[in-house]
Amino acid sequence: MLDTKNVLNWLNDFADVIQKNKAYLSELDTPIGDGDHGNNMNRGVIAMQTEFAKTPPNTISDVFRITAMALMGNIGGASGPLYGSAFMEMAKAAKETNELPTIIQAGLNGIIKRGKATCGEKTMVDVWAPVSKSLLANQLTQQVIDSAVESTKPMMATKGRASYLAQRSIDHLDPGSVSSGFLFTAMLRNIL
Repeated sequence: MLDTKNVLNWLNDFADVIQKNKAYLSELDTPIGDGDHGNNMNRGVIAMQTEFAKTPPNTISDVFRITAMALMGNIGGASGPLYGSAFMEMAKAAKETNELPTIIQAGLNGIIKRGKATCGEKTMVDVWAPVSKSLLANQLTQQVIDSAVESTKPMMATKGRASYLAQRSIDHLDPGSVSSGFLFTAMLRNIL
């Protein structure tokens, strides 16, 4: 069951993982992007944690809204708007329900709407969609998350900066999918 405390624990855990892995995320981004995904995500999660400390959120919706604003305002490139859209839609959904599958589906819908992406295009959607589907079926495991992240490696990017590389984007993990994997692993640890 979601409550403000475990959602905060989840997102603080995610922030810690991003901070520990910022160099790895930027390394993944170097051959197929701008090489800054780790630093950008790090800046975003630090801003998020600063906001949580400044104004402790009272509701699950507040937690997601603060997260959306911090990530949108501090992460460059496509990741800021995409993560921001996900968390903004999650904040709206959390006003109506505290059912995690419904909230994550709302986040996925936000990413799809903002990024105009579908599965198989080497984007965050390739992780969010299988996670959402598994959550709805009450079957989310670490293996589902890891498989979703790994599935991006053989794909050819057709969206974002990586799409300029066409065939050369194959055999690289999508950095946004890896950071999304971190998000959902932290969710598994703290919520499920």
